[in-house]
Amino acid sequence: MITRRQTITLPLLSLLPRPALADMGQNIAPPLVQATPPLAMVMNSGDATVSVINMLTQQVVETLPTYREPSHWCLSADRSRLIVCDAGGNALFFFDPVTAAPLGHHRLSDPYQLAFTPDEKYLIVNALRINHVDVYDAASLQLVKRFRAGRMPSHLDFSPDSRWSFHSMQGTNTLISLDLTDLSLRWSVKIGKTPAGVLWHRGRVLVALMGERGIVEVDPRSGDILRHIQTGEGAHNIFYDHRRDVIYISNRLGGSLSQLDPVSLTVQRSYTLPGGPDDLGVDPQGSIWVALRFAEVVAVMDPLSGAYTTIPVGRSPHGIFLNTELARAGEITAERL
Repeated sequence: MITRRQTITLPLLSLLPRPALADMGQNIAPPLVQATPPLAMVMNSGDATVSVINMLTQQVVETLPTYREPSHWCLSADRSRLIVCDAGGNALFFFDPVTAAPLGHHRLSDPYQLAFTPDEKYLIVNALRINHVDVYDAASLQLVKRFRAGRMPSHLDFSPDSRWSFHSMQGTNTLISLDLTDLSLRWSVKIGKTPAGVLWHRGRVLVALMGERGIVEVDPRSGDILRHIQTGEGAHNIFYDHRRDVIYISNRLGGSLSQLDPVSLTVQRSYTLPGGPDDLGVDPQGSIWVALRFAEVVAVMDPLSGAYTTIPVGRSPHGIFLNTELARAGEITAERL
């Protein structure tokens, strides 16, 4: 049953990061939270809902409405807000990441994928449907710059110093890089068929190719392709585990998950996960939670045995957030688990 809680629009200052603390020279770390019960929040792109799962019982305990097409998420800098994109609904939805309580929404043009820069200065939004990358001031959500440098911008990541961003362009088979110091286009290169997931890794950029069978490693300075790594058909997204000693590739069309060594980038193991594996999370026990887009379930897999159970959710489950992440220090993004 869908819970139709009242959706309200709250003042932006209560929803966004708090850069003023850094400006005052206060080195204030986000609080570490032990969520009880632990919850998984799944963005169902096909039916405009977010499924809330009790991770202990593996049961959906609440289904929350959005407008049209929830897809991806990010956390506010102080971890007080989970921000969910609703591209088709032209809105950001805000939730309490501990309790999953709705905290309002904000209208924004076609937010498909988004992330704060590591220095929390900008919020960068990929607008896949209308073909632009938007740079917003993180504190006010005022648009600072709009880039039209390719079709269907999909995923993104940054250099750790917040100097550069990298965006996959599915419609033009390119990867672009922006200079965030002067808000200019650095380069645009052909990267392979239908690029999707992007991850900064050890001074290089990894890009998944949905139209091919693996990922490419890219030089972030020039955009040159350094090597190809075969993983599986329809390689879609790229993830670290929480210790960063494993990289996972979700091969959506092939119905598999590849485990890569982070140093050599060789495939160590492949897991069979039919149903379109997409985004994933890793819980404190090491189990991998995977949204299966075509099967309308979340799989909870033991990486040692490869055995998994499934939890029915909504249509086309896409992004997934595990609030158990709030109990650890360090950066938390959809790709750094």
